[in-house]
Amino acid sequence: MLPIITEEQSSLAFAEIFQDVHSWRKKMIHYIKDENPEINSAIIEAANNTDLDPKAVALGAYMTYLLLEMAAKEQDTLGVVEDEEEI
Repeated sequence: MLPIITEEQSSLAFAEIFQDVHSWRKKMIHYIKDENPEINSAIIEAANNTDLDPKAVALGAYMTYLLLEMAAKEQDTLGVVEDEEEI
């Protein structure tokens, strides 16, 4: 199951992204290429095979990836804390 993305996580991500969208998108291209090459290939494939603006498609996919990654990390952290409380 996918983690729940909170409003706080969205706000933090959007604040970072919209400071300089073009630089952030380029940074994410390199990050995801190293972190998860198959996801990167899928994003590029989707961006290149639609009638939509490829940069906009990629931006949306990278934003989604970042939000899911943030939510998963927070969920993992909360899970560790909850597990420790049970002990």
